[in-house]
Amino acid sequence: MLGSTVSSAFTRSRRDLLVYVATTPYHGPAGTDRHVADALSRRAPVVYVDPPTSLVNRVRTRRSTGTSPPGRGPRVVSETLAVISPRVPPAISRALVHPLEAPLVARAIRQALRRLAPQDPGSAPVRGVVSAHVAAPWSAVPALRRVYFATDDHVAGADLLGVPRARLARQERATLRGADAVAAVSPVLAERLAEGGRRVHLVPNGCAPEAYADVDDAPLPTDVSLRPPVAGFVGFLNDRIELTLLEAVADAGISLLLVGPQASGHRSDRVHALAARPNVCWVGARAFEELPGYLRLIDVGLTPYADTAFNRASFPLKTLEYLAAGRPVVSTPLPATEWLDTDLIRTAIEPADFAAQVVALSTSGRIPEQVRARRAFAGSHSWAARAEALEALLSLQTSVEVIR
Repeated sequence: MLGSTVSSAFTRSRRDLLVYVATTPYHGPAGTDRHVADALSRRAPVVYVDPPTSLVNRVRTRRSTGTSPPGRGPRVVSETLAVISPRVPPAISRALVHPLEAPLVARAIRQALRRLAPQDPGSAPVRGVVSAHVAAPWSAVPALRRVYFATDDHVAGADLLGVPRARLARQERATLRGADAVAAVSPVLAERLAEGGRRVHLVPNGCAPEAYADVDDAPLPTDVSLRPPVAGFVGFLNDRIELTLLEAVADAGISLLLVGPQASGHRSDRVHALAARPNVCWVGARAFEELPGYLRLIDVGLTPYADTAFNRASFPLKTLEYLAAGRPVVSTPLPATEWLDTDLIRTAIEPADFAAQVVALSTSGRIPEQVRARRAFAGSHSWAARAEALEALLSLQTSVEVIR
């Protein structure tokens, strides 16, 4: 059911509403989509559209997590943010089924808007649609402004996503044609999308400095007992991560804390062998609100991305989050890290070098002056600043300044 806050947030006019079409569910691990939508909702009411899911996937989620996925909605998260979860048939990515996805998502959005803004006719436009989905549902609802916000290189990640590359490329071209403005999360991705002559604005990932302001006073987790110093990895254990680097850190004798879920079928034997070591603790997925307690434990944050086209076009959230917590970072070389242009992040690509950098920082990472410098740097890359840049595109501004 809709909460009582709907009357104050969503019943003024569709022209006040933003529709954010996401690539990750709002109630899953907090990523770019959720953070951006939260920041935008402080400026205008936002309707967050989860990736469509089938009843089969909902049952699997319930069995694997022990929790029931949220209903199709709309569900009010805050006074200015509601979430909808479109339903689709099973195996929606298959060739004969995927054409049903777009009309079903469009119908779910239209139904939600009728409930959230019942005083306006269906032909009334919303203020704007921001789509992080490569197949943007531009025709779902009239909008004053349409912005494609590329948060990943979906075409480069076709194998990882399990979707035919040709289909993703075709969807991307259609989305670019229908967008009034285009933004990309990384320099590499912005350059690729601009190859056809399209102007692309760089709006990188950010962080929530306020979430980590009191990290050293956060409640200590009860499921970790590692000897300091501790190196930490927060995120998905999937094909994007170079496990050899994590193994090298553990080989060096540093305690290793892993926080995050494992992708289904991803090198299960190696991951579980690593987690079984006496100096390694893997706690699995944790809510964003719990992360400060785990970051309190670590002395060095790790961003061990594999060297792939998909990763080169990405902008890891975890790097800025480690800095916001005041922790030093060791990362593999990425264009996004080069763009940040700071000596607060050390880079290495070979396992021995990566582990050596971690060892070197493990005993000096909490020097107060350096902690303040890291937090100050992260503070200039807040989600509020990123939302401001996207709102400029939604407001027909032609110039977007990204705070560095």
